[in-house]
Amino acid sequence: MGTSVVNRDLLDRVVAFINGKGGVGKTTMVANIGGLMARSNARVLLIDMDPQGNLGLDLGYADDEQRDDKGRSLSSVLQDLVPQVKILKDVRENLDVIVGGRALHGAAAALAAPSRGMEPHDALARALVEVADDYELILIDCPPGNESLQTAAIGAARWVIAPSRADEGTGRGLEELAERLESVVTVNPNIDLLGVALFDIEKQATRVEEKARKMVSDYIGSEDVLFNASIRHSVSVSQQTREYGKLVHELDEFAKKQPEWWKIRRGDASADQQVTRSAANVADDFHALTTEIMQRLSAHEQRLAAQMEAAQ
Repeated sequence: MGTSVVNRDLLDRVVAFINGKGGVGKTTMVANIGGLMARSNARVLLIDMDPQGNLGLDLGYADDEQRDDKGRSLSSVLQDLVPQVKILKDVRENLDVIVGGRALHGAAAALAAPSRGMEPHDALARALVEVADDYELILIDCPPGNESLQTAAIGAARWVIAPSRADEGTGRGLEELAERLESVVTVNPNIDLLGVALFDIEKQATRVEEKARKMVSDYIGSEDVLFNASIRHSVSVSQQTREYGKLVHELDEFAKKQPEWWKIRRGDASADQQVTRSAANVADDFHALTTEIMQRLSAHEQRLAAQMEAAQ
């Protein structure tokens, strides 16, 4: 199985969310962008390549023994022990997941010291070519600091999105990402950076966001790589999405169903759960970022189609 040739033409809508630095919003973006695309009737597959398995917290299936296999199936397919990976179906309507978790530590070790005939760069790609036709978009949540799992992820991806925060670690994380991309370009020559998305931004602190944008554009050499949309800072939204197992737009919808505070205070209504109303602002951010990502994908695909037609 390990020596088969991977047809990467089938993987044109695979996007890896990756940064060498942790805590920059990779999992949150994968879950919420995937959820919004599925809500718009696109068939979406999410892949949790992180041994922490935090995608299950955002989507509400973590520690459900019937659904959460802690990454055992994905680990087996990455090690070429089985031909097909188990897919958790209908986590949301139109949204499926390949589950991650602690079993991926075994895959990481095996990929770091591959056996004869096994190519770490192709480990995930081999599995995805079998199912890619079933989906319009495939998003990969990559772990920070795990070189072998990151390599497998970007070996399967056509595009990379780099979530980043407005702090001193931004440049270092992007530098590690550049090294990962260079390591797979010989086997996956079409891989490219779709953009950098700023996460956990204080919207009132305009100068902080401007500084982060300048830092990224100076490092990469172009401001065009940055998405215009950014995801604002909200501790309450971050806590409550995982507490209730809801995505941000779902939390917003849930909040809007709650009675107004003044009705509760007057005794005309009661609320067993107090849900933050600021979810609406963060939901708007994710809507804007998702729209921008899909616009960039479509624009790149149209240019490629035009180039191919001109070459004929």
